[in-house]
Amino acid sequence: MSVTLRVFDPAMCCSTGICGPSVDPDLARFAADVDWLGKQGVHVERFNLSSQPDAFAATPAVKEALGRGTEVLPIIMVDDRVVAEGTYPSRETLAALVGLVVRKLPQSPTASACCPPAGEKAQAESSVRPKSGCC
Repeated sequence: MSVTLRVFDPAMCCSTGICGPSVDPDLARFAADVDWLGKQGVHVERFNLSSQPDAFAATPAVKEALGRGTEVLPIIMVDDRVVAEGTYPSRETLAALVGLVVRKLPQSPTASACCPPAGEKAQAESSVRPKSGCC
């Protein structure tokens, strides 16, 4: 895949922000999503404002956005286009932005879909009909 996702993060203590005593669940989710994208063949680059300010200054769209303040961070770019500002998109959104298709796997039947309610279960078990195998 020849798509590049670039993430311009606000100043954080480490490259992903998932360190220290209180981890932001959005950052942990996003780190996992970015890792997943990499495994799908997407080239991912992350830049941290505190440790890589030159990358911010060298990217015209990011430099321009920062003129409005650091609250625009994170900035997410696909190739050279800004696709999100101020939020970490979901895995599904990221996949769509880079052109991946996410397919949901079929779910196995749940108890509510194939089994009688608890009150009817005893009555069903006492009858002489074969079980369906799902309960």
